[in-house]
Amino acid sequence: MHLSPRGACLPVKWILTFGLLATFLAGCGQDDNGGGGPMGGGGDQPPPQVSVLSVEPRSVDVVVEYAARARGSREVEVRARVQGILEQRLYTEGQVVEEGEPLFRIDREPYEIELQRAQAERANAQADLNQARREWQRISSLFDQNAVSERERDSALSARELAEARYALTEAGVANAQLNLDYTEVTAPVAGVTGLESFPEGSLIDRGTLLTSVTQQNPIHVRFSLPENDAALQRAARRAMTANGEDHTRDAVLILPDGSEYVESGVVDFTASTIDPRTGSVSARAVFPNAQGDVVPGQFVRVRVEVQRLDDAFLIPPAAVGQGPEGPQVFVVDDEEKVRSRTVQLGPVQQGQQIIIEGLESGDRVVVNGQVALQDGMDVSVNEVEDDEEAAEEAEASAIEAEQQVSDDEEA
Repeated sequence: MHLSPRGACLPVKWILTFGLLATFLAGCGQDDNGGGGPMGGGGDQPPPQVSVLSVEPRSVDVVVEYAARARGSREVEVRARVQGILEQRLYTEGQVVEEGEPLFRIDREPYEIELQRAQAERANAQADLNQARREWQRISSLFDQNAVSERERDSALSARELAEARYALTEAGVANAQLNLDYTEVTAPVAGVTGLESFPEGSLIDRGTLLTSVTQQNPIHVRFSLPENDAALQRAARRAMTANGEDHTRDAVLILPDGSEYVESGVVDFTASTIDPRTGSVSARAVFPNAQGDVVPGQFVRVRVEVQRLDDAFLIPPAAVGQGPEGPQVFVVDDEEKVRSRTVQLGPVQQGQQIIIEGLESGDRVVVNGQVALQDGMDVSVNEVEDDEEAAEEAEASAIEAEQQVSDDEEA
C-alpha cells in the first residue's frame, strides 16, 4: 500500500504517547508495591526504645535545710550589785567558769563596817527587848493581883511590842549589811564562757555597772527562719502529734560550716506563732548538746529539719518529669506497650528524687529515659530498670540526649 508522507507521521506520534503512558504507570506501580522508589524506603519504622521504672507508693519524710546561726543558750550580763572600788579580777578572760565561781572582788571594808554598825544596833535593840519583856512579866503579874491598873499593864505591853518591832528592824539591817558585803564578791550567775572585763582594777563602779558577760554554750541554741509554708506544715504536724499524745518536738541535724554533720542530734523546741512582716518568715529554734564546745556562738551553720511526712507518695527521677499543656506530666507505658501522658502534682525534691503527690498509681511504669520525642499513644519498646539509682542514671542520660538534640536543632 502506498502511504503519503502525511499519513506516515500519525502512527509515530501515537506510539510515542502510548510509550510514555506505559512508563508512568509502571513507575506508579512500583511505588504502590513497595519497590525501590523514594517512598519505599520509609516504610515500617521500629518503635522507639524507652526505659521504665515501676513505681509503688511509700511514706516519704520531707527534709529541708535552713541557714542558721548558733547562739548561747543563755547570755548573761554580770553587773555590780554594790558601789565601790573594783579591787581584783579573779578570772582569765575567755575561760570557762562554773556557776557561782568568783569573777571580781569589790572593796569590802566599807561594807564590813556597815555590818558591824548593824550588828551593834541589833544588840542594842536586843537589850531593850529583854528589858521590855521583863517589865511586861512583872506588870502582868501585879495586874493579876490587882496591884496595878489596867493602864499600866497596857503600857508595859506596848513597850514590849515596840521593842520587838525595833529588834526585827535591826535584824533586817544586819541581813542587808551582810548581803551587801557578800555582793562585794561578784560570782558567775551561770556556767559558761566569760567575756572581756569592762573596767580595769581600781575603777570606781556604781551599782548596776556592767562588768563582763557569761555565755552558756551547753546546750547550744540554733536560731533559724522558716518560710511561711514550711511553718504552716510544722504547726499542723505539731497539732496532730499533740492530739495523739505524742511528743511534738522534731528532730534536727546540724550541718557545720565545713559541711560535715554534727555528731549530736538536736530537737526543734520552739516555733514562733507570728510571721515577721518584714521577711514573711517564722522564727524557730533548735537545741543541741555541746559539752565539748565544738559549736561556737555566732557561727553560721545549717540545720536540717523534717517538716512533713507524706503518705502514699511516689519517687521518680526529676528528669522524668516534663511540661505538658496542663502542667507537669510524665509518660506511662500501658499493658499494650503504648505510652500515655499523665498530668501529675509535684511535691518537693528529696535526695535527688522528685516526689509525686498525685497522678500516679501503684504499679505504673514511668518512662525515665527516651521520652524526648514521645507522643501520646505511641508504640514503644520497653526496657525495665531495676531500682531508683539505675532510673536516675537513665533519666540523666535522657536529659543529656535532649540537650544535645536541642543544640543540634539550633545549629541546623
